[in-house]
Amino acid sequence: MKPGIHPQWMEATVTCACGAVYQVGSTKAKMKVEVCSCCHPFFTGQHRIVDTGGRVERFQRKYGTDYAGR
Repeated sequence: MKPGIHPQWMEATVTCACGAVYQVGSTKAKMKVEVCSCCHPFFTGQHRIVDTGGRVERFQRKYGTDYAGR
């Protein structure tokens, strides 16, 4: 590898919005994330449906409730 072209590798602190703190290797010293394995629905088993802006209702109004992919 060529010397002087690679970024410095260090221990990084990752802080999640839920309060969990992790130590990982990265080129940045600190990172903030919104979702981690402690609070992500896939890992916790809690399934949430997020309907932003009424997308489901707009789809049903446009195509009707009996839309079968035709």
